Amino acid sequence: MARQKDPAVRTLLLERAARMLREREPITLRSLVDGTGVSTMAVYTYFGGMDGVWRALRQEGFTLLAARFEKLAVPEDPVEDLVAGVAAYAVNALEHPDLYRVMFDATVELEDVEAAEATLGYLVRAARRCHDAGRIAEDTDPERLATEVWTVCHGIVSLVVSRVASRRTLASGIPLLTAVIVAAGDDPAVCRRSVEAGWAALRPPQGRTAMASTSTR
Repeated sequence: MARQKDPAVRTLLLERAARMLREREPITLRSLVDGTGVSTMAVYTYFGGMDGVWRALRQEGFTLLAARFEKLAVPEDPVEDLVAGVAAYAVNALEHPDLYRVMFDATVELEDVEAAEATLGYLVRAARRCHDAGRIAEDTDPERLATEVWTVCHGIVSLVVSRVASRRTLASGIPLLTAVIVAAGDDPAVCRRSVEAGWAALRPPQGRTAMASTSTR
């Protein structure tokens, strides 16, 4: 009779791999299981090998993002809803920077491509709410708007995660997202208030410079 898999072992190995990424330790079959109390065979049992570990790690970032979207309250204001969605995306990246980087490593296959792509669906649904409420122009494509606001957020948070810019740079999301949504047809003043409300989770800390310091020779 085949031994049942223990989900806790899978989680243990993924969490260890994520920590090793964070600490920039080389990840090999033996180093992954070292100190965990499980054998190297567990990597094959749960992931089919190291390639499977990388696929699971890439998927994990999308899984965490989907779970975060599920917990979001849906505000009455559809523009606030849309911006809160990309803000949640940014928070997920900031809390799990190593998994965030793996999410977009195209050299690693995803376990479930449809599930990963479905995370954009949250933003598309919010953009459709904006369209249905008359906040954006009738001829604006909600999917295109969702992609544009995600692109703005992705660019900003990638700079912060890679430490090219400090967290204070997140404040630039407010004017940039406002510009994108106003271009789609929203009223500038109303849009600004909605964006500020949706972006509230990313208010920058006070007293820090906008750009990360660089060393000089």
